[in-house]
Amino acid sequence: MELIKLIGILIVIVGFAFKLDSILIIFISAVTTALVGGLGVEGLLDVLGTNFVANRNMAIFIMILLVTGTLERNGLREAAASLIQKIKGVTAGKLICVYGIMRAFFGAFNINFGGVTGFVRPVVLPMAEGAVEAEGHDVNEEHLEEIKGMASAMDNISWFFFQVLFVGGSGGLLVQSTLESLGYQVSLIDLVKVEIPVALIALIIASIYFIIRDKQLCKKYYGSSSSSKNKSTKK
Repeated sequence: MELIKLIGILIVIVGFAFKLDSILIIFISAVTTALVGGLGVEGLLDVLGTNFVANRNMAIFIMILLVTGTLERNGLREAAASLIQKIKGVTAGKLICVYGIMRAFFGAFNINFGGVTGFVRPVVLPMAEGAVEAEGHDVNEEHLEEIKGMASAMDNISWFFFQVLFVGGSGGLLVQSTLESLGYQVSLIDLVKVEIPVALIALIIASIYFIIRDKQLCKKYYGSSSSSKNKSTKK
């Protein structure tokens, strides 16, 4: 009977396998796990309320989740795709790189605006699809899956390396405490100085890779260049 408490994991796996709404899946999974685990509705609300007050990051995450869901319901994805289609010369790879730079900049100030769930899925991915369609292609399903992976990877790379640059942030404190346990006394400022070139190199390498990778995928799935397709369409 203890295994029934893992039903939330099963709901997430099945929901993502059938490509259902991710926010709805996570919500149903959380509620179901709370009910079968003996917390009940009152216990679930108590846990959420306690963490909301005690944990700033949890509070921000829940707020972003609610706002994102509301915006998606009111056409956020369509608006994002429509916006990027009006900009010439933007490819999915270039768009992902621009997002990575933006994510890195805010990450250096320890500002997290949702990550994969709160920003990549509802904003970056529709824009990437719009960029592909603007090149005169119907988005290939396998190409879309590759774009999802690249966007998520860029999100993780930018946040992982740049949030350590924020003095007093959890990343820097973790590195400092780890070094201290190994016998190295290092100040947070010194850690930032060392991390800056590492973070920049990581971002540059990732950007170059994703641009090249996107070009390879476009050639693989669509063959001829978008410019030739657009010319033939005009003719």
